[in-house]
Amino acid sequence: MGRTLNEQYIEKRCTAEQAAAVIQSGDVVFMGEFAQGVEAFDAALALRAGQLREVVLITTTRAKPLKCVEADPTRSAFIWNDWHFSGLGRKYGEKGLASYIPLCYHQGPQSVELYEAPDVVVVQVTPMDAKGFFNFSTSCSMTPSYCRKARRIIVEVNTQAPRCLGGLDESIHISKVDRVVEGPNSPLLQLPAAQGNDADRRIAEHVMALLEDGSTIQLGIGALPNIVGAMIAQSDLKDLGVHTEMLADSYVDMYEAGRITGRRKAIDRGKMVYTFALGSQKLYDFLDNNPVTAIFPASYTNDPAVIGRNPKVVAINNAIEIDLFTQVASESAGPRQISGTGGQLDFIMGAYKSEGGKGLICINSTYRKKDGSIGSRIVPTLSAGTIVTCPRSVVHYVVTEYGCAQMKAKSTWQRAEALINIAHPDFREQLIQDAQALGVWRQSNKRV
Repeated sequence: MGRTLNEQYIEKRCTAEQAAAVIQSGDVVFMGEFAQGVEAFDAALALRAGQLREVVLITTTRAKPLKCVEADPTRSAFIWNDWHFSGLGRKYGEKGLASYIPLCYHQGPQSVELYEAPDVVVVQVTPMDAKGFFNFSTSCSMTPSYCRKARRIIVEVNTQAPRCLGGLDESIHISKVDRVVEGPNSPLLQLPAAQGNDADRRIAEHVMALLEDGSTIQLGIGALPNIVGAMIAQSDLKDLGVHTEMLADSYVDMYEAGRITGRRKAIDRGKMVYTFALGSQKLYDFLDNNPVTAIFPASYTNDPAVIGRNPKVVAINNAIEIDLFTQVASESAGPRQISGTGGQLDFIMGAYKSEGGKGLICINSTYRKKDGSIGSRIVPTLSAGTIVTCPRSVVHYVVTEYGCAQMKAKSTWQRAEALINIAHPDFREQLIQDAQALGVWRQSNKRV
């Protein structure tokens, strides 16, 4: 007679120290995504820093400090690779203690299954349910693929984690798990709402003018998406749908205000589709056992072909710099890695496939330099070493506080003119001269 689910659980339950003992030098260890960062296992493994060499730790946007990395300032025991930098990843990257893994997000799960060979996967999960399943909670983007490839699977239970309904691949059964660690049950990371400025609010007003009843929306992270979400909640827009990579607090506000119904979506009708969630306790409480939300791997949420099946997709994303050739840099300042490609490229391409869709690159026209002076974010050419996130061939709309410019079917000089028209007025004359020097300006161009 087979073992009961509870018997399997008891047999596989162990301390964090016992779980960490399975790691050997040279192992590749996946340690979770976003808000679902393992804690007890990390602390126990950090204690073994003097015993191990070249253990590769892989995360997706680690939000809380890794004790393993803190315990190994020479990076000899643990080598941390991250699929997308948070502020924490950026901080450690600048110290040489974290490395970014470039990716096109919707290809991430496939890349894992084709090219990764993880020895151990350790992920934070909800408590086991009556059917023997642990739920991956708020982070499902690449975790299922890592679990399929791993030699050993360790789950760290967190009673504070919400049970996020699928979707697809949102859970793992006790029979597939090797060890169960009962963690410290810490509350999930609370992401404070980013505060915007007047320029962000003016950009948001331009974005609102592009939204229609029945639009399917994707918001990125930061102050601008928060402002757009608040404006939508206070608007009279009807029957908005959600197909996004990140679910944040603003979606809760829009849903509770009656703006989001998903009735006009072509696929996943009535569902708020996402691959990870990051926000405040309000968001996590909203997600818990809520059938209006559906979590999927990034191979689904971020596939441009899937995104494009819904009508009127409006993808709203930020950028750091854009040049007169309309190359968009959203992840680095020069060679300094700030974040990552994330889903920006996926959603810009997916929105263009959507009937009536619009992919927006939103950018403040200026920034304040370290010396206190003002610089333009619209530049002649990208700074040396800067990574291109969206090539000019896929850029659709660019929005600043001075207006909105559509770039498709425009020549190089038409694009330069359109960009200069929405640059800060103080920089337009110089940008015209720069465009002339680069050969992307016509004498007959209208002066801006």
